[in-house]
Amino acid sequence: MPELPPIPAEDQAALPASNGQSSVDDSDLRQRTEKAERQRDEYYTLLKQAQADYENAHQRNRREREQERKYMAGPLAKELLPALDNLERALASAKEADDSAALAQGVALVRSQLLDALRRHGITRMDAEGKPFDPNWHHAVMQVPSADHPANTIVQVLEHGYMIHDRVLRPASVVISSPPKRE
Repeated sequence: MPELPPIPAEDQAALPASNGQSSVDDSDLRQRTEKAERQRDEYYTLLKQAQADYENAHQRNRREREQERKYMAGPLAKELLPALDNLERALASAKEADDSAALAQGVALVRSQLLDALRRHGITRMDAEGKPFDPNWHHAVMQVPSADHPANTIVQVLEHGYMIHDRVLRPASVVISSPPKRE
């Protein structure tokens, strides 16, 4: 075993006095060192957990803000949809009356502008007629017997449904087919 260089005098003053208890002091020192290392490791683990928790909370907060921004037009749009429905009814009445007057054209223009504004905010109309009934997207108001359509097919849309991005804002109110009655 190679010989160690002598300890400088100023460093020797910092060493405990040698009074025959060197092995006791060494074991005590080792125990305290081990305890300090365990605490250090514990604190380091806690620090890493705290950092991970902070990062997770930060990411969750960012996602929630994005979701909130994405769907914030929903409540306003939901309040505007009845007015849009009334515009649709006015246009249907004008069409039934064979009225192509300026008033009907004006109503059609307002309806078109309102649909464009909603579309710019991620709100789109669902296309439901002729499709299979899905209770997640449609609200069945009536059933009518039909030999022309398979059972549970949407035969008439009473009130259009709307989506906001990937969520249903309002389900479509529909009439669905049922098998014809056998006599």
